[in-house]
Amino acid sequence: MAHERIARRVGLVPPSGIRRFFDIVATMPDVISLGIGEPDFVTPAAIRAAGARSLDEGKTAYTSNSGLLELRVELAEHLRRLYGVSYDPEAELLITVGVSEALQNAMLATIDPGDEVIVPEPCFVAYPASVVFAGGTPVYVATSVDQSFRVTAAAIEAAITPRTRAILIGYPNNPTGAVMPRERLEQIAALAERHDLLVFSDEIYDRLVYGVEHTCFAALPGMRERTVLLGGFSKAYAMTGWRLGWLAAPDDVTAATRKIHQYAIMSAPTMAQYAGLEALRHGEPAVRAMVDEYDRRRRVIVAGLNDIGLPTFEPQGAFYVFPQVDHLGLTSEEFAERLLRDQHVAVIPGDAFGPSGAGFVRACYATSMDKIEAALDKIDHFVRELR
Repeated sequence: MAHERIARRVGLVPPSGIRRFFDIVATMPDVISLGIGEPDFVTPAAIRAAGARSLDEGKTAYTSNSGLLELRVELAEHLRRLYGVSYDPEAELLITVGVSEALQNAMLATIDPGDEVIVPEPCFVAYPASVVFAGGTPVYVATSVDQSFRVTAAAIEAAITPRTRAILIGYPNNPTGAVMPRERLEQIAALAERHDLLVFSDEIYDRLVYGVEHTCFAALPGMRERTVLLGGFSKAYAMTGWRLGWLAAPDDVTAATRKIHQYAIMSAPTMAQYAGLEALRHGEPAVRAMVDEYDRRRRVIVAGLNDIGLPTFEPQGAFYVFPQVDHLGLTSEEFAERLLRDQHVAVIPGDAFGPSGAGFVRACYATSMDKIEAALDKIDHFVRELR
């Protein structure tokens, strides 16, 4: 009998629901894409220049496995200044190829086969996949629009079993734009302490908040020693293609993650690291300007969707809205496919991000105001035609 050629854990993970829609979009002309979670801004000029300068100066060799020390020193100061949490740049920080690598390698470093990881959803599509690829089992905890898509400590506690090893949270949230208030995170922190759990906290959207303050999970009392803090440069600095992320964690977790990174990756791209150094040192004015523009777009798209008749709660972070569509008699996938084919507007079905996303779609407002307004006109026409 022939052996299966593909590992069972790979078969457990479905293809990305986001990528399938991108593949369709690639075959169609004149699509207004509200699908991809990527800033429409070009990386700020000074950051681009720093990356180019590193190439001109011949800085094309590997860096330390952990990343440029001066970048790690600057990152440590950045986290201390913003959130009052301190990390040793040499032992507790790791520069990675985007946040996705940091998350996957941290999972591989800490999760054994059979371990369970609690994953509130809707969530970024890579979360459950990263658990499965590490041999663990994702345990979903639903959130709802009635809760503003904020998970509760009580719901997490109800999902804990003797096999539970960790909680994986991501706020500000992709796909909903939800932000967790400090008191809600403190309740989860107390739960993690009581049950001796690790917390993976993906805070890639930490700088993109509107009218509220972001709470860094690792900065909560007692949480630094049990938190794997994940972040990066893609969203706040418009550096998606540079593929630059980071992990901050206690030294034993960082060392174990570094070992996997060392064998799999060696080091993050050198020119990207020099660009990241410039971003941390001098990129703050550009971040603030982009956040102001995202906020302007956010208010327009939320009001527009609500006026069309697609109930949309107000996101407080990231750059996504999550309107409800099931009252139109279509599933999330049917709505997204028909909107794309009929009006050439791309959104992502909400259930691509977990079962709680059924009946919703994700739209990204990290695109120009002209395109947002044109997309709203087309969505309005599409919804009118359905009625």
